[in-house]
Amino acid sequence: MHLLIAFLAGFLMSVGIAVSKMIDPAKVVAFLDLTGNWDPSLALVMAAALAVYSIGFRLIRQKAAPILAEKFELPLLTKPDKPLLIGAAIFGLGWGLAGYCPGPAISALSAGSIGTLGFVIAMIAGWYLARKWPLPH
Repeated sequence: MHLLIAFLAGFLMSVGIAVSKMIDPAKVVAFLDLTGNWDPSLALVMAAALAVYSIGFRLIRQKAAPILAEKFELPLLTKPDKPLLIGAAIFGLGWGLAGYCPGPAISALSAGSIGTLGFVIAMIAGWYLARKWPLPH
């Protein structure tokens, strides 16, 4: 049951990413280009995602436990730390340079682009290196 729920959640996210065109690096780069031909449409996608998350988070805080687990796994840290800030900076640079972040890049693999495949391979290598040599807190 856990795998089915995870698959359905991932599938729903992939459909949303495709419908919002977040799998198109040119659209993402246009959103990030504030001084050129700015495309604000992805801000609406992010605002909608934030609204859904905010409502969902408030609802889960009212429950004692999730439906398919014994307890909620909520973050323990309440303030940004060095690894979070460095990771956010690397994420932002990668998103701005390549026009991809992890979810949309994996979804875009179905298009068969060599550039997307190269990005995903580099992303997996980065995950491996980050686990092998974690940053000190």
